[in-house]
Amino acid sequence: MPRHRPDEGKIAELVRKLLEELGEDPSREGLLKTPSRVAKSLAFLTRGYAETPRKVLNGAVFTTGSDQMVVLRDIETYSLCEHHLLPFYGRCAVGYVARGRVLGVSKIARILECYARRLQIQERLTSQVAEAIAEATGAEGVGVVMECRHLCMMMRGVEKQNSVMTTSAMLGSFRSDPRTRQEFLSLARSTR
Repeated sequence: MPRHRPDEGKIAELVRKLLEELGEDPSREGLLKTPSRVAKSLAFLTRGYAETPRKVLNGAVFTTGSDQMVVLRDIETYSLCEHHLLPFYGRCAVGYVARGRVLGVSKIARILECYARRLQIQERLTSQVAEAIAEATGAEGVGVVMECRHLCMMMRGVEKQNSVMTTSAMLGSFRSDPRTRQEFLSLARSTR
């Protein structure tokens, strides 16, 4: 269920207090507009709370005679780690075996954005996208593979800059049929 739009004025005031707590002077020239900039940025980066897959699909589910696999790969994604509020980013591949219904191609990316623009963990994001595609299409099977870099692991803590996390969610025939899963994984990485 969509949530209300965040109050950017309240967020800006909290950011101003945060700056003070960090030992900064929010009234100095370089920080004067920072609280409102951060508030606008956070509202944008978490706009997925105001969306649902149904809303972003906007009826773009089309009847077709196709029962073939559809794969969209190299979809850029950006999200915020719910543990540290630092970004993670990478690429996603989505595939499904149509059962007479297909999505408008841009809607696959919009479903990803709907969930990525929330405070997230990559594992849940991957599953949410797969489940939303399955529900929207009634597909025989759905697969989602995501590879991301996490700034919470790169900038702080263990500081491993070259690490990449890979997650996958396989539903229906993608989970039960090794040949279907392999075909998807092969198409998801082709030309890479």
